[in-house]
Parts: sequence; structure tokens; C-alpha cells
Amino acid sequence: LPRFTDMKPNVIRLWGVRCGKSGRILRWNLLSIVFLIVINSTCADIQPIDVEPAIKKEQPDFEDDTGAMGVGPMPGSPLREAPHKSPISVSAKPASTAKATMAVIEEEMNFMHAFVASLFIIVVSELGDKTFFISAIMAMSHPRMIVFAGAMTALAGMHVMSAMFGYVITIIPRMYTFYASSALFAIFGLKMLRDGWNMAADEGKEEMEEVQTDLRKRDDNYEREPLEEGGAGQKRGSRNRILGLVSRVFLQAFTLNVLAEWGDRSQIATVLMAAREDLSGVLVGGLIGHFLCTGLAVMGGRMIAARISVRTVTLIGGVVFLLFAVSALIIGP
Repeated sequence: LPRFTDMKPNVIRLWGVRCGKSGRILRWNLLSIVFLIVINSTCADIQPIDVEPAIKKEQPDFEDDTGAMGVGPMPGSPLREAPHKSPISVSAKPASTAKATMAVIEEEMNFMHAFVASLFIIVVSELGDKTFFISAIMAMSHPRMIVFAGAMTALAGMHVMSAMFGYVITIIPRMYTFYASSALFAIFGLKMLRDGWNMAADEGKEEMEEVQTDLRKRDDNYEREPLEEGGAGQKRGSRNRILGLVSRVFLQAFTLNVLAEWGDRSQIATVLMAAREDLSGVLVGGLIGHFLCTGLAVMGGRMIAARISVRTVTLIGGVVFLLFAVSALIIGP
């Protein structure tokens, strides 16, 4: 270190050399250099903390090429005590993600298959059926919206009830219900093909005339009731007559469609589809099918009934039933 021999404020002696003010600056620079050297040498002696084993996985003992067993980590070392993830859990995450994706895709495919099957079967079963003619004929002499509301309420209620009944019977093993429903689909298809083949060309006109006659009798009975009551029926106000007409038309459309749909092939087909297909797909597809058929009947029932052939629709329906039976057997339960 510098040796001070002169205590004058502006003159110092550095290692035997007489200096002025610049010597004081040089002295502080040398002190700083010496301080940094000492700190560096002290830090070099300190061993760094090894934190890498804390994140490494525990490695098993290994055998080298010479046959000697390698020494594994000590029991108390951080390498053994540090928590680690199992390779199985790491690889299981992508596997579980792929399995979940496949489950979603399979669920969507089941929904679409049930939706398409229910939609087509309801359309080919109801188009030209008795319920179709009931809505078409009632819409000719009554408000269309009321007829549509009554018919759609009846058909939707019957469809939901049939689907729920089919879903309940799934307590039976799926294998039995699957093959039983496929066999019934094939039987329905063959029966429709036979009926269509033996059906006369004017079969639709005869059924339409039958429905028209039944509706005319009901209207005559309703008009006869106020006459039997005397003047009580004539004293009702216009508001009561409108409400009575709306309720009468709605109830008539509802009742006739329920009676016509009960035990129909579309109802039995709905029960069979709900027993083996996706329930939500069957419900949505069937409701859309009933909506389309009832809407066509109400909007242009007479025109459609005059131009379509019930025989052709029946034959197409038989083919559709057979196709779904065969496709179900190919896909399997």
C-alpha cells in the first residue's frame, strides 16, 4: 500500500515517489483494483449450489460394458428425494386427449345417424298417411295455423312418448334390442313393398275421401248441437263464438291426429329407433319430419295429394326401411 511520508495536503509520497494531486487519484484507483481482486478470489473458492438434481428424474442403477454395476443416487440425496412425474402419466395425457376426441366424434356420428334415420322414416311414413290427409282437409275449411298447432301438438307428443318408451326398454341388453329392431325394420320394409305393389293407383283418393266423410260427420254433429239447445246458442257473443271455434278446431285436429297416429308404423318405428339409436337424434329428426309433413299438408295438402302417388310413396318407404335395416346390420351394435 502507499506509504505516506509527507502530510501536506497537496503532496504525498507513493512508494518512495513524491507526487502531487494526481497521486491521490492514482492511490484510490489502486485500492479499487486490489479490492476487486480480493473479492474475485474469495468468490472463486465458494462452490455453486447444484439445483439440477432437484428437477432430474431418479435414474435406476445401470450396468456398463465391463459388467460393473453403476452406483445409483444415495438414499438421502436430493436426486432420490425430489418429486418426479412418472413417464406413464406424461404419455397418458396425449392418449387421454385422443380418446376424448374420438369419443366426441363417435357421439356426433351417432347423433347424425339417428337424426337422418328418424327424419327419413317419419317423412316417408307420414307423407300420404291418414294424419297427412286429416291436416290437409281440415286446413281447407278452418284456419291453417290452428289446424297446424293442433296436429303438431298431437304428433310431437306422440313422438316424444314413443321415443321415451323406446329409451326405457334399453334395460334389455342392447344386443337383443338391436337385432330385434333390425328385424322389425326389415319386416316393415317388406310389408310396405308388398302393400305398395298391390295398391291401386287411386288408393290415396279413397283414403282422402274417407277422412273427408268422417270430418263432415263431425262438423254436422257440432252444428246440430246449438239447434237442439234452442235460443241459448244464438245468444252467445261474437267473442265466445271465436273462442269456441278456435278451441273446437284445435281439439278436433289434436284428437284426430292422436287416434290416427296411435299404433301407426311411424310410432312403432320411433320406438325401435330410440331403443338402439341416439335418443336426441331420434327426437330432433322425428320432430323436424313431423313439422315438414304437417306444414306441407296444411299449406298445400289438396294440391300435393292430387299430384303425389300414395303407391309411389309407399314403395319408397319400404325401400328406406330396408336400407336402414341393412345399414344397421353392417355397422353392428
